[in-house]
Amino acid sequence: MSASMSAPASQPEAPAVVVHGLQRRYGERTVIGGLDLRIARGEFVALLGESGCGKTTLLRALAGLDAIDGGRIDGARQPAVVFQEHRLLPWDSLWRNVSLGLDEATGKALAQAALAEVGLGDRLDDWPRNLSGGQAQRVALARALVREPRLLLLDEPFAALDALTRIRMHGLVKELVRRHRPGVLLVTHDVDEAVALADRVLVMRDGAIASEYAVSPEANARRTHPDATALREALLAELGVAADSVPA
Repeated sequence: MSASMSAPASQPEAPAVVVHGLQRRYGERTVIGGLDLRIARGEFVALLGESGCGKTTLLRALAGLDAIDGGRIDGARQPAVVFQEHRLLPWDSLWRNVSLGLDEATGKALAQAALAEVGLGDRLDDWPRNLSGGQAQRVALARALVREPRLLLLDEPFAALDALTRIRMHGLVKELVRRHRPGVLLVTHDVDEAVALADRVLVMRDGAIASEYAVSPEANARRTHPDATALREALLAELGVAADSVPA
């Protein structure tokens, strides 16, 4: 035997979720038919599509909120979900909202660290009624990430926020994803939001992934970059919208 031995190759990181041939039906209507999807750890995927194409149905299936009628979902153990509504419990303090379901002995310390990450570390004992919309969504993010999920599902969580708050939330989400490295699926109707946040944009049509686009770091960083402009136009065309009919 040789005296020197090479170090064993590191194992590839398991993906956040893999979907094989997913099917979902409501009565006679097939909403999702034979859909395949893979999201890596740390990857941010945005999902676009017209209303009724199956986006929210897919997200609910990944979250375990809806049964599936065929196929398989692998890897999405205890995914975290942030909805458009923050869904905080009004009778509990912020730290108790964030630590909901955690062990009492460690929950407050974990909640404090999570709230500090979203800029609300000094509001542990405050109440949801005292928060702005943006602050409430920060608490919802803290609650989702405190358990270090492999998969983070975002169902239009910024749609009800004003434009400036939405931009700030985009920056916060990108930083939190960089730190915690969940795989992310964002369901959105906002093409600009998808381009600004995602590594990859999927367009869903008739219950299937019709197309996908890689997003360059330059397009993420600057809305006026040629990559961002070209991708925005391509996505709007996919959605049947003329680019010049949408405010830049």
